[in-house]
Amino acid sequence: MRMVWQNLTEVEAALDAQTGPDAVAWAGAQARTQSLTKPPGSLGQLEVLAVWYCGWRGDARAKMHAPQIIVFAGNHGITAQGVSAFPPEVTAQMVANFNAGGAAINQLAKLQGARLDVQALDLDRPTQDFTTGPAMDDAELLTALNEGAKAVSGEADLLVVGEMGIGNTTSAAAIAHLLYGGAASDWVGRGTGVDDVGLALKAAVVRAGAARHVGAQGLRILGAVGGRELAAMAGAILQARRLRIPVLLDGFICTAAAACLEAAKPGALDHCMAAHVSAEGGHACLLERIGKTPLMALDMRLGEASGGAVAIGLLRAALACHNGMATFEEAAVSGG
Repeated sequence: MRMVWQNLTEVEAALDAQTGPDAVAWAGAQARTQSLTKPPGSLGQLEVLAVWYCGWRGDARAKMHAPQIIVFAGNHGITAQGVSAFPPEVTAQMVANFNAGGAAINQLAKLQGARLDVQALDLDRPTQDFTTGPAMDDAELLTALNEGAKAVSGEADLLVVGEMGIGNTTSAAAIAHLLYGGAASDWVGRGTGVDDVGLALKAAVVRAGAARHVGAQGLRILGAVGGRELAAMAGAILQARRLRIPVLLDGFICTAAAACLEAAKPGALDHCMAAHVSAEGGHACLLERIGKTPLMALDMRLGEASGGAVAIGLLRAALACHNGMATFEEAAVSGG
């Protein structure tokens, strides 16, 4: 089922209407993991992953058959400030690379048996420079949220969202700064590889953007300093909740987009796990602010859903053990 929100009030109502996991399935999965032939808790986070997944899928022995990865791409007016080591034309060039199968995410999606969709969002029409006004008006924000929601397959049983957009680490840092305060320098990182001068420039741009948009809250922060691809990721994550599809969050930019949902409605990300903590500045702190413990720490900072795609393998491992292991009773092993 595809849903189109008519206005931002309807998006906020969708956030308020969210339901939780299936309590019976969650309890059943928890009981099963405690009865398997292993010491209690000995599989660590794999046990947590399996129970989480089963609870959201509504089946105490759920299996994953149809993971979906969506990479959203958008261009940012803030690049005119010189915040990236690469020109904005690279966004479209990388979309072409995705479509040709030549990027890292193509290899990882193929390895994980995941469906990969690439959604380019008005690349010839960048957002506005958020130091001079909102990056997007309400209509543009709504369109991007809807594009994200509509991209989620009703057949998917796991969702990973990622992004491509030159300049979007600056937008993500500005979101985090508006949401959680601190110094702008706490949230900026090297992104595409800017030098020390570029890093200082990014911090100054983030400070200017936050000062310009003081008072923006929740989803409106996405419009104030975000980008189309960030808003689309938020829309997809919200739609996944409606469809009870568990989500693996990717890196800093994805997490910043998701944090706007959590700010608008605490608990909005309960169906999400953090795939990894990236090497990008501020990601670890951002995960801490939304209460997510990363599954991996591999010093990745590529974006394009790459960390989330790698974590699909961890979830497969968790579900293989959860569903395939014998219980103490079945194996006639003492101690269960």
